[in-house]
Order: sequence, then structure tokens, then C-alpha cells
Amino acid sequence: MSKKILVTGGAGFIGSFLVDELIRRGEHVTVYDNLEPQVHGTKKPDYLNARAKYVWGDVRDYEAFKAVVLEADVIFHEAAMVGVGQSQYQIRRYVDANTMGTANLLDILANNKHHCKKLVVAGSMSSYGEGLYRCERDGLVRPALRPESQMANGDWELHCPHCARHVKPVAIPESSVQNVSSIYAITKKDQEEMVLTFGKTYDLPTVALRYFNVFGPRQSLSNPYTGVCAIFTSRIKAGQSPVVYEDGNQSRDFVSVHDIVQANILSMEKSEADGEAFNVGGGHAMSIREVAETLAELYERPSRVLITKRFRKGDVRHCLGDITKIRSRLGYEPAVSFADGMREFLAWSKKAEAVDNFEEASRELAGRGLA
Repeated sequence: MSKKILVTGGAGFIGSFLVDELIRRGEHVTVYDNLEPQVHGTKKPDYLNARAKYVWGDVRDYEAFKAVVLEADVIFHEAAMVGVGQSQYQIRRYVDANTMGTANLLDILANNKHHCKKLVVAGSMSSYGEGLYRCERDGLVRPALRPESQMANGDWELHCPHCARHVKPVAIPESSVQNVSSIYAITKKDQEEMVLTFGKTYDLPTVALRYFNVFGPRQSLSNPYTGVCAIFTSRIKAGQSPVVYEDGNQSRDFVSVHDIVQANILSMEKSEADGEAFNVGGGHAMSIREVAETLAELYERPSRVLITKRFRKGDVRHCLGDITKIRSRLGYEPAVSFADGMREFLAWSKKAEAVDNFEEASRELAGRGLA
């Protein structure tokens, strides 16, 4: 029997692909989205699924939000302001949208008769802060963020907090402490903890999915605070060099948007997900330099990658997700390789509108002492 499903942020990059898959499965989908101008510009996206119902509203608008929440059997809460650097100075905006928007959702469910039988929230790898490392002498360690004095000397890698040796990154499991290092990360941790706590309190099945670095078609190519694949692509399309901070060897776990959708569907369908947080990644790390060089090569344009040796406050060096738990509990398996995902992203991005706002964002961060 078809379910009534609400996807907040369902007009966005990840949400829209989730909407498509839910509709393909025969579900009745309502999208609640505020069409954030920084993401969408002044026009509605041309990829919106005509078989979904769209309600244009903001999660901070309690009454408008309430009307769609109370109709839903399942809720996917994807709506959020995204961007680590920007969150460090647009603090109220990020906390209002992410933390308080989620508070509105849970307050509505707590104080009204509703039909919701499952709630899935989009968390983030950023809530881990710096990743997990192995020291030859001391085993697994969690170093603190690198001090500015260390990075100013060009010493980019992490040191063991016990013996000061250089350490090697390893995959971080969900059991690790979340050492947040930005306002954005705090709000994503808030969303996750609030939803899981609410679920335990009210016996509502809830799931938190900690997304690692998501890439794919429909990602905004004009938002300078979004994922690196999109930022690099907007630079290349404008005939500019992709700009890489530090020495370019910092690494991340990249995961296709299609695998993010897979994880959400599994979380909805499987009771084994209830009450749990799961990493959702691609299962291996790539350096930021490699990503920039791959995109420049695929575009076949003479775009030299610019390694700046500059750094931003709060940036982590390495973060790779351990996906053992979601594999064993839910049967998740990354289906899209980085190479295949990049080819799909490239084909889409060549036709997509892009505005290179990187320099403006970079000046903003530098002017505030954040870069």
C-alpha cells in the first residue's frame, strides 16, 4: 500500500533524487522546500518531478510546516543550510534553519495527533571533526584540530597526541566521539541527536544518516559553500583554475547521490535501522588534489590546479567513513564508483548553469580571519 511521504528540502540536490526514487516505487510524495536562493538562484529547478506535490515554505514557519508534517506517514528531513565556512559567521541563520527548523518538526509531532511511523534525518560527517588515525606506537588515536602555528609551517599532517609521531588516517566508525569544529557541524549534530532522542522518548522509529562527501548531478554550481566537486567545476567552466587549500593531499570519502538515496530507502524499509546512526560513504578516500585534477582532465580544458598552501580555520585533514555497520545491518553497498559518478556529473554539468562565486567567498572568509 502506498505511503504518504514528506521530503523536506525535496527540491534540492539530494532530496530531488530521493523524491524520484520514492515516486518510482509508487509512493505519494510531498515536497516542502523554501527554494533557497543561494542554492537555486531565482528560478525553480527544471528537474522537479511532476508527480510530486510541492509546497513552497520554510521549516522556520511553524504553521505552514505543521500542515504538511501532520499528513505524512514517513518523513525524510533533508532541509538544511549547508556550508562550513559560511556557518562560522552566519551563525543565527544556520542555527535557525538547521537546529530550530528541526525543533519545529519535533515540536509539531510531540504536540499534535499525527500519522508518522518513521523519521529519517540527514546528518553529516562534519560532526566527527577530525578523523580517526593510527599511530605506530600508540594505536588508534583522535588528534585535535591542527594548530594554526603547525599549518603556517607547512606541516599539514596529524601528529599523535601521545608521542608526536605522524599518524595515518583510518576509517572512522559511528561509535567515535563527535568532535565538532564548526557551527554547521554543531547544527547537524543537533539535528541527529534531537531526532534520535525524540524517537526513543515517543517510541517513534527514527534514523540518522551521516552523509560523507556527496557528489552528483543537480548539485548547485553557483553556491561557493557547497561540495568541492561543484566548486571546482564552476571554476573550470569559467576558465579559472580550481583552487585547492593546503598541499592538496587532504582526503575525503566521496559518495554518489544515488548511494545516498539507497541508504535512505533501506532506512525506511528496514526495522534494523530504527534508533541508530549510520555512516553513508563510498568506502574509500580520495585526495582533494586528485578530485581537482580529475575534473580538469575530464573537461579537457587547460585548467591548472592551483595548490595555494593556504589554510582555513576548522578544516580537518582526513575523514573516511567506516561503512561496516550500514553494510551489515541494512545491506547497503556503494553501487556507483567515483569514476562512473564523475562521468555522470560531467555530462550533466556541461549543460548546467554555473556562476563562479569562489573568489567572493574566499575574500569573505579571509576578511573575517577564517582563511
